[in-house]
Amino acid sequence: MTVRSAPGAVAWRLDVHDELGSTSDCCIAAAGQGAEAGLAIMARRQTGGRGSRGRDWQDPGGNLALSVLLRPGEADGAVGLWPFVAGLAFHGAILPWIRDPALLRLKWPNDLLLGGDKTAGILIESGNDARGRWLVIGFGANLRAAPSIAGRTLACVAAFGTAPDPEILARAICVELDRWQAVWRADGFESLRAAWLERAHPAGTRLVVRGESGQVEGSFVGLDEQGMLLLRCAEGLRRISTGEILLLDRDAAGASGSRGT
Repeated sequence: MTVRSAPGAVAWRLDVHDELGSTSDCCIAAAGQGAEAGLAIMARRQTGGRGSRGRDWQDPGGNLALSVLLRPGEADGAVGLWPFVAGLAFHGAILPWIRDPALLRLKWPNDLLLGGDKTAGILIESGNDARGRWLVIGFGANLRAAPSIAGRTLACVAAFGTAPDPEILARAICVELDRWQAVWRADGFESLRAAWLERAHPAGTRLVVRGESGQVEGSFVGLDEQGMLLLRCAEGLRRISTGEILLLDRDAAGASGSRGT
């Protein structure tokens, strides 16, 4: 199935499967075989999905498992900025299905929260081949049900609104990806940063960042010009380039904020 969005945008090729091991693995394999940008692979059930930091992404069925292949040019910016394009696209695609849009928030660098709990995540992988750089973006969302994982509280769209058919959501994500890529190319990262912050948990939210060297606590300040997390800690302002982010102020993260458009 071909997905067409704005004039001049890529003609996305959406392949829908009843079951796959990993949609991202399929996209990476296709990139190695010379596939062009715009390939999108969706599985109605994914048996070997993976999340960030080496975690498994459990899929009980009825949720979203989607990966897309892009071939960004040199003018398309650093790979580290693509989570903001992908996050804004994911947020925009899910938002119409949520009863109270203020409850849907972005969390740095690549998660979506509903009522303060994770409902969706993004995994970005990249590489090079004879045709140049490729980028595979994996989107996973709890639509109808949230898996049970010890020590973690997860949310699903159905508990906060109406769970869309995964294929409808996949098509919407492709359209939103085109939209936010166009914004980035026309107006630069500053426009993405401003839009992302409007949809994120509010400034002052207390966060914990866990990394290889330990963990640090502080208050969310915003993003710098390279997309790094700004955290106000006891010793001053810190810039965070990587790490696992946990929210201490869960209620504040899910309570108020502006609606994304």
